[in-house]
Amino acid sequence: MSAENHHKVIQQPQLSFWQIFNMCFGFLGIQFGFALQNANVSRIFQTLGAAIDDIPILWIAAPLTGLIVQPIIGYMSDNTWNALGRRRPYFLVGAVLTTLSLFIMPHSPTLWIAAGMLWIMDASINIAMEPFRAFVGDNLPKSQRTQGYAMQSFFIGIGAVVASAMPYMLTNVFDVANTAAAGEIADSVRYSFYFGGTVLFVAVGWTIISSKEYSPEELASFEQHANRVDATENTNSRTSKQYQTGGIIWMVIGAVFTSAILIQALDKQLYILSIGIFAFGPLQLFCARKLSQTSNTSVQREKFGMLFNVVDDLFHMPKAMQQLAVVQFFAWFALFAMWIYTTAAVTSHHYATSDVLSQAYNDGADWVGMLFASYNGFAALAAIIIPFLAKAVGIKFTHTINMFLGGMGLISFMFIEDPNQLWIPMIGVGFAWASILSVPYAMLSSALPAKKMGVYLGIFNFFIVIPQLLAASILGLLLKVFFDGQPIYALVLGGVFMMVSGIAVLFVKQEQ
Repeated sequence: MSAENHHKVIQQPQLSFWQIFNMCFGFLGIQFGFALQNANVSRIFQTLGAAIDDIPILWIAAPLTGLIVQPIIGYMSDNTWNALGRRRPYFLVGAVLTTLSLFIMPHSPTLWIAAGMLWIMDASINIAMEPFRAFVGDNLPKSQRTQGYAMQSFFIGIGAVVASAMPYMLTNVFDVANTAAAGEIADSVRYSFYFGGTVLFVAVGWTIISSKEYSPEELASFEQHANRVDATENTNSRTSKQYQTGGIIWMVIGAVFTSAILIQALDKQLYILSIGIFAFGPLQLFCARKLSQTSNTSVQREKFGMLFNVVDDLFHMPKAMQQLAVVQFFAWFALFAMWIYTTAAVTSHHYATSDVLSQAYNDGADWVGMLFASYNGFAALAAIIIPFLAKAVGIKFTHTINMFLGGMGLISFMFIEDPNQLWIPMIGVGFAWASILSVPYAMLSSALPAKKMGVYLGIFNFFIVIPQLLAASILGLLLKVFFDGQPIYALVLGGVFMMVSGIAVLFVKQEQ
């Protein structure tokens, strides 16, 4: 993929199966670290003394770092080209930082150090993960992108199966202790994180050394050949006055909301929402100031720097991206509810204990790891089936079917009494997970210009992060007020939201 003859208008070549395999293999390692985080961090928090009501607020690090890091890394990688390429430099940095974080996390001596390590670890994972989505858009022609995202989903499933099951396997196969003294992390969790860090570094390293990248000139030539129109062309029309007015409105709403929380002594987790709303105001005022400095804004916008362009691109998303944002919102609210509450739900509802030092709790927590492994295993199978299902019934209806399978699976947790049968609903959750990781990206990719692929995929992450922030803000309150603090209802609510996502995708307009 050299830059030779980049002035010619040429067609983007298709890649072989093994080229696609190599460029997606790094996701095996990334998901290994991500799955260890999802399946074990709530357990670590509870072991270090966290109450059930505090778990969502402690998890806030994960989505918040994604909200900040992904568009930044997307913008930077869009504008990077060096000896290592465009996206691969960020793969390398993210892999090194994530590996170190995985080695350190299970040695956290206190709850707040563990929360801080979650922040660092998730930021590191995001540095490596965000460019992988854009990597598929860069390297594959439109006709192969569904295959590319499905391949990523396959590796996500395989990596997560092994990672989620690791503590259970270490205990039941290798007789590693899954209990520890009060305030200490069990050896089964520690060794799992060590192994995960090693796998992540090796897998991402393989993608770095085995894959190449097209130069910016070559990518521009491919777009010319395909007669693609920049999705943002002639749409960046938001004025300084509009940004100024919007900024003031958001700040006023945020201030009023924050004051109401303070005066009414509402749940402190709601501050996440109110401060987030307020913070979007100054960002818009910054954009207003930039635009007021020149009259030739159509030419100057791209020269206003990263912060301006990320905010400006947010307001000028392609139509398909706006509609898919709704789909993502409901899906990821459901996923976040599942990730942070499944351990508490299963141990309390099926094992009848909340005592983190008890054998029953730790057996239940280990079984949750196996359940997470099972849904990821089913997701790997679903990644193979989904392209064929899409050809039969259409890509949108395929997503609807998968989301309803996942939603019904989560709701059924409340009605299945035998914990040994909980793997059955994980079949549906696995299909939903594979679909979430591939179908929206396949639908979106044709709407994004190559020169902004990274930043727009980073912005698309907002609609993964915002529902997670909302879930972290209100789930604990909802359970306390309406469900007597019983975590099983978080899974029921997640199931309902998953099905709403499946309905929303039917309203997305896409190119045929």
